Amino acid sequence: MANRLKMAEIQAIQTLRLRGWSRRRIARELGIDRETVGRYADLAESKPANPPPGSGAENQPNPPPGSEGENQPNLPAGSDVQNQPNPPPGGCGPPSACEPFRDIILEALEQGLSGQRIWQELRSDHEFRGGYDSVKRFVRRLNAATPLPFRRMECEPGAEAQIDFGVGAPVIIPEGEPLPVGVKTRRRNTHVFRIVLSHSRKAYSEAVYRQTTEEFIRCLENAFHHFGGVPATLVIDNLKAAVTKADWFDPEIHPKLRSFCAHYGTVVLPTRPATPRHKGKVERGVDYVQENALKGRQFGSLCDENRYLLEWETQTADTRIHGTTRKQVKRCFEEVDRPALSPLPAERFPFFHESQRKVNRDGHVEVDKAYYSVPAEYLGHVVWARWDGRTVRIFNHRFEQIAYHARHEPGQFSSQPGHIPERKRSGIEKGTAWLLSKASLIGPQSARWSEQMLAQRGIEGVRVLMGLLSLSKQHPCDRIEEACEVALSHGEYHLRTIRKLIQQHGDRQEQFEFIEEHPIIRSLSDYGDLVHTAFQKEP
Repeated sequence: MANRLKMAEIQAIQTLRLRGWSRRRIARELGIDRETVGRYADLAESKPANPPPGSGAENQPNPPPGSEGENQPNLPAGSDVQNQPNPPPGGCGPPSACEPFRDIILEALEQGLSGQRIWQELRSDHEFRGGYDSVKRFVRRLNAATPLPFRRMECEPGAEAQIDFGVGAPVIIPEGEPLPVGVKTRRRNTHVFRIVLSHSRKAYSEAVYRQTTEEFIRCLENAFHHFGGVPATLVIDNLKAAVTKADWFDPEIHPKLRSFCAHYGTVVLPTRPATPRHKGKVERGVDYVQENALKGRQFGSLCDENRYLLEWETQTADTRIHGTTRKQVKRCFEEVDRPALSPLPAERFPFFHESQRKVNRDGHVEVDKAYYSVPAEYLGHVVWARWDGRTVRIFNHRFEQIAYHARHEPGQFSSQPGHIPERKRSGIEKGTAWLLSKASLIGPQSARWSEQMLAQRGIEGVRVLMGLLSLSKQHPCDRIEEACEVALSHGEYHLRTIRKLIQQHGDRQEQFEFIEEHPIIRSLSDYGDLVHTAFQKEP
């Protein structure tokens, strides 16, 4: 059976439970599954150990510390029996060949050496003749029988900050708002970044969609500016955004994070792999923000969630009396921790990506799936784009900055008015006031008709007003004025009426008066004499 325990482990569980230890603590100390601990702890609570009749110990469920006996359970480090010789499994059999080297093995275990390494050093340095299996069994019994207590590490002010990620509250995109590119549902899960100053327990929280290196650095930078200073060391686990290769002795830190730490004058110290207790302060801090601030909540956007987290930190988390330090977090931070932090540098970390981009036909360049405008003269050209977590800058081939934008979400456009050519800006973009000012240049009747037409027809009249202005390119202004005056008198506010009135004015023919005589035109009598003379000569 997978969960079958040895008698020594069962006795240790029952003894520790009767001494008031919680099941969680027993499971953690002995390295046993909590459900298995609960099953044997229930037996200890419901039926106390029955000593043999006549032993005189029927009424003593717990033998006094330091008592001897072959059924004495294996207690954790710190008990009076931890240095007693380790009995062989089952209480019988010869002692282990490793027993004479107990102190050497215990010292090696404290240094974190493996069983293989201990066996090698015993053979090379202490003339040990036993096999590796013997050392492995002895080490296993030592770990189960004499677990060492955890050592609590307290830090000086400004010396350390611990960092971790947890599960954030979901973001539900409201109905009617477009979904970002690549997002298929309106529910988006988030991660909550949490950093805790180890001395005062002052913390900062921020929700993000992804645990990327850029997001991690941006959250760290925001936290430093929230604290007003920089701690000397940063304790993190081996998350991929920060550690490229986990190693307790010589970890490989992400190059961008290393440059960031050099800029702010701090150092990253990853914990031992799979050892979360090395950053226990932030582990509990993440549980605190998840249970107290975010549990059962949802938000309409990431900005709303971060705005709430900042308010919760200042009004709830900072004002509490911490359970371990027994001090108010805010007061301890302001009086002790903040003065010990290193000052912030003059500028933020210049963290950016850089790449060449070709300007599209719409005058925009694509950067991280968002689109940013450039001046019209660079249409079709190749430009340089530099972007970080906050801004996007565009440079020409001489590395002269030609555009500057705030960072946008994927799928969104950032278009600056100065980058749109005047001929490509419609009248609607310029506004109703601009259109009315242009109509007044045609004449007062056109201005009156335009104002009353907009009052009657509302927003749909904007296009009608643009149509009236286009007529000024085809017809004289006086004809448009006459048409607007007639339309006003009849209360007609349609563009087709203005067009018909202008057309009717053009169809009327003007009457000309013919003059009978002119100095350069011969009189009719002269033409008559000429015809008469011609007929006489013909015969």
